[in-house]
This record gives sequence, C-alpha cells and structure tokens, in this order.
Amino acid sequence: MQTAIVITEQPVSVSVPVGYSFTLHCRAEAHTSLQYQWFCQCQSVRYQIPGATKQDLPITAQQTQLYTCRINDLYRNVIFSDWVKVEVHPYVAGGLLPQLWQGEPVIILNPTDQKVEVGKPLQLQCAAVGVPAPSYQWYRNGNVLEHQKKKKLWVTLPRDGSETLATEITQTKVSDSGTYLCCASNSRGEHWTNAVDIRIGTCRSEKLFATGKLALLVGNNHYQHHPNLMAPVTDVFELSLLLKQLGFQVVSLLDLNKAEMVAAVSRFLQLLEKGVYAIFYYAGHGYEHLGRNYMVPVDAPQLYAPENCISVQRILQKMQQQQTALNLILLDTCRKWYNPECALSQVQPLEPWGNTVYGYATSEDAEAYELQDGEFSSGIFMKYLKKHILQEKKVTHMLEDVLEDLGRDPMVTGKQVMEIKHTLKEARSLTDPICPMGAAAERWGCSHEPPSETVTFPCGVQAELRFHRLFSNVLSVCAKLQDLPVHVTDAQLMLRQPTEVDDVANLEESHPDQMDSLLTSVYKQEELDCVFQLCGLQKIQMDVVLQLDLHYTQLSTKQRTCESLQKILPKLLLGQFFTRRNYTRPSYDSTPARTDPSGALRTGTSRSLPSSNPSKSSSEPEENDERSMSELCSALLRAGPGQEHP
Repeated sequence: MQTAIVITEQPVSVSVPVGYSFTLHCRAEAHTSLQYQWFCQCQSVRYQIPGATKQDLPITAQQTQLYTCRINDLYRNVIFSDWVKVEVHPYVAGGLLPQLWQGEPVIILNPTDQKVEVGKPLQLQCAAVGVPAPSYQWYRNGNVLEHQKKKKLWVTLPRDGSETLATEITQTKVSDSGTYLCCASNSRGEHWTNAVDIRIGTCRSEKLFATGKLALLVGNNHYQHHPNLMAPVTDVFELSLLLKQLGFQVVSLLDLNKAEMVAAVSRFLQLLEKGVYAIFYYAGHGYEHLGRNYMVPVDAPQLYAPENCISVQRILQKMQQQQTALNLILLDTCRKWYNPECALSQVQPLEPWGNTVYGYATSEDAEAYELQDGEFSSGIFMKYLKKHILQEKKVTHMLEDVLEDLGRDPMVTGKQVMEIKHTLKEARSLTDPICPMGAAAERWGCSHEPPSETVTFPCGVQAELRFHRLFSNVLSVCAKLQDLPVHVTDAQLMLRQPTEVDDVANLEESHPDQMDSLLTSVYKQEELDCVFQLCGLQKIQMDVVLQLDLHYTQLSTKQRTCESLQKILPKLLLGQFFTRRNYTRPSYDSTPARTDPSGALRTGTSRSLPSSNPSKSSSEPEENDERSMSELCSALLRAGPGQEHP
C-alpha cells in the first residue's frame, strides 16, 4: 500500500544582509526512503540547483531569490515544499548586526516624518532583517491598521479613476494625520521602528490648528461633609460626548478626593505639549475670593479652606508652562466665599501668553444652579453650553452665545449670569483641525472596557456580559439572557459581589438612577436583564470578583433553582483611565483602581435627592441653600454649591 509523503519541517523565509551565511531546512516522512532536490527562482527563471540533494541547503546570501524543495519516494510520489523567499539587503553590512545575533528582528530602515497634501500619495517604508523573515504590522496613533502588514504603507487619494495602492485607507484626509510606526516580529522577538509624525492637508501656517486636543472633566457629586449634587454626573457625561466629536481625547472622572484630584490634574499637565488645545472642566462645590478660585474635593471638611482644596490658578500656571495653544477653563461652580477669616494661598500672576479663556457658569460672588426634572438633572450652564459648543467659531464667540442664551432664561434672571474672561489673541476654535507633532492626544483618555463575552451556566442557559465605561472611573457591567433551553422557564439574572469580598471597597455610589439613565442612552431601547455599576475605579487595590446568579424554574419538576458563576475583573484592566501610551511599543500602563462595594442589583430604580442635607456650620451656608430654591417657585431649580476649577 502506497503512503503519501508528509513534510514535517518546511523551510522558512529569511531577511539577511549580503554575505550572511545560513541554512534552509526541509524534512519529510514516508514508508520508503526519500530523495531531495532543491530549486531556485530568480527574476522569473526557475532552475535546479546542482548538487543540492540533501535535506539542508547551505546558502551565502548574494541576491534575493525564491527556493523550494522537491521530495520523491520509490513509488514516484512527489511533493514540493513551500516556496520561501531569501531577501538579501545589499546595502546592509553584517557588521551592523548584534555580535551574538540569534535571528531576532533588527530594523535597518525607519519611516520618516512627512507633510502631504490631500490627494497626494503617502508612502511609508520600513525594513528589518531576521531569521525567520519578520512580519510587519503598521500602527497609527497606537491603533492597529488592520490590513497594513507590509514593509510599505501606501495612502493615496484616487483621481480620474486611478487605482489606490492602499488596502485599508482609500482616501487621504486631514484625519489621517497622526503618529505612525511599524512592528517587525518573528518567532525570536519583535522590534519597533521610530514613530513618525504625518501631517496631511490643511496644516499650514495660515490656518490655525491644534497639535493635539486633551480634556480633563471632573464632576464631584457625592460629598462627605457637604450637600450632595445631582447635575455633575449628567453634565460631565454629555460634555465628554461632545468633546469627543470635536476630536478631544477625554478623561472624565467622578467623585474625587483631594489626593485623587491632584493625581488626575498632575497626569493631565504632564501630557500637555506645545500647540495642544487643553480643556479643564469642573462641576462641584467650590468658591472664589479676591479673584482666586478653589475646587472642593469630596473629602474636604467644613469650613472651606485653601489647604483642603485645589487652586485653579496654580493649575493654569502649569498649563501655560507647557506652551499650549489654547487653555479653556470651564468652571461650573458657585463663586461665593463663606470663610472671611481664612488666609489666601500665594499664587504668582499668570504670564501674558494670550492663550487662555475662562468660562464661568456664574458671575463673581453669585451662585450656580441645577435643574431637576425627575431622574434627570443638568446645570443651567451646561444646558446652553452643549447647545453651542460644536460651533465653528472662535471659542470666545461661542461662549458669548452661551452667555446670551443663559441670560434670557427666566428661571435664573437676577440669580445667575455667565462670565467670560480671556487673553486669547488668535481666533482659535474648538473645531480647528488636529495636525499632530507628538503623541500626547493618544496617550490620554485611552480607557478601554473589557470585551463582551458569553457565559454558560451548568443548566445550559447562556448570558452575555457587556462592559461600558460611562466615565473613566465608572464601569457598567450589564448582563442579558440569550435564548433559553426548552427545559428552562422564568429565568432571572442578578449581578452582585460575593459576600466574602464585599469589603473590597467602601465607596457609596451616588445617584444610581442617573447612572441607569445614562446607560439607557448608550443601549437605546435594548432591554438589559441586570446592571452593576463599578464606581471609583481609581481606588481599586485588587482584582474585582462579580457573581452572576441565575434563578430559573425547571419545567419537568417545577422546581425553582439557582446557579452561580463568578467573573474576575483584573485591577489592571479596570484602572486604565490614567494610561500612557508607549510609542516604542504600543501598550497600556495602568493605575490601581477600586470598585463600588454595594453589591446591589440595580435594574433602573430611581433615587431622589436626600430629604435633608448633612449638618452645616452656621458660619458656612451652602450655595444651594433651600432659601435660594424657594425664590424660584416655578421651577425645580437647585443651586450647585460652589464649584471651581483647579
């Protein structure tokens, strides 16, 4: 009985310098003895290599050629190995390789920075030597370009029916600008090219542009020693979506104590670079005294004092030192001062860079208010800001439109009027294009949620787990039942933390009704069986364990049964909102975070504002004092206690 020949070791392609010596290998098995013959192809001409009749073919690289090996047995069965390419780089001397080179990729050609007009071809090239020959993968702004896996990356705009050489990008446009790099890898390792900045289209001196757009949004709602707020949750969420439409990389954070606010702001400031558009938005308690603004962290004690708060002016000073092109400070906070005996912190005057815009939700020594409508809340300032922020006009003119609309609102007439201060000397708009010079914008706001997955209970019931970051430090875990098996009925899901790990965190979640409303806006009309909110991810110090309970009735016995599965969420995946992209090798660092410990199943129930506020010091009335509310009898209006920007 004749048996087919089986190749057990295929030769592999290599990429080597001229003069480099190596060996191609081919192995096969059969029930008879085998004969080998190597063939070569160069410039479309194939020929048999004289004397190459062994399993191994020694080669000293001289020129690029293709090789294959023919194997036959005594029964005239014949099989050919794969064709492999020996790529020879004639201008690379072997001396450029590491002394103990083992075949790992070595970059011999890096791509270069380029400026390209829309419609003109863009070609990026790289090359590496390696044994086996390296494979290539291109990245733009740290993201994989799925179909760009060759040494050359082409991007071109077709004209007059001409064919584009790009496999993924068919038209160059301004948004194709960015930071590109390529990874060369084989079984022995990987190596990365230099990162290069590509500018496409309208990035010229006569047109204003940003080299990156970064935004830090902080909303403090749930205070330990001051009245809670409602609007910052919704306001930060909605502003985040709008800024992303404008090309901003956004980090949005809720309920930060002083140490966390300092850490978030410090990370933000580190990534600001020359030419960047930077936005800092704060909603929460705050105050102003003699032109100096302070944000109040959630753990700040009464009374307000600078040592317990964050200075806006100090943050702005550091923003200016980074040579940013635009600094936009949006303070959705009250500006009253209730502690006249407290000394001011020392702040140096700002440098006259002409790049700063202040947008205050209210005027000096006045309050800022919230609108409440059932489970939805919004600051008066945000109500009109989101109406105009996408406008293609100078940012100060956009804010003037907000001021005029807010000033016409009858609910706050005589109570709240917006104020704008600026030193902006150029007509910069939030809609200006991005023409990167660095990678700052891609190192900020790179929070990713875990991928969706389907879990199967012992009874055969399947449920899909989904994860969505409503904020950079809030992760929603959602579960949805799939089609039920025929032997199961009346199935219900519950997500919770197991009792034995309930002490993972002690963070109370504020306003779950609002969180559910925001999540509903993400999933539109789709019904979810249960939702669990992980809040305060910046506090997580260990992996988080979630338990998914399935309650169901067995049709055959009518017996009610419960089955459980546990899901471990690694802390490194949860705490990614302070990530920094490494452009030598795209990856994510992560900051420890912490979860919401409540362990409760929430399915959309709403919670109203507390009927009573925490005790107040008589010397420090709150900005959202009930006396102010009563004066606005026709509206559900609530003043937001002093909010401020760092």
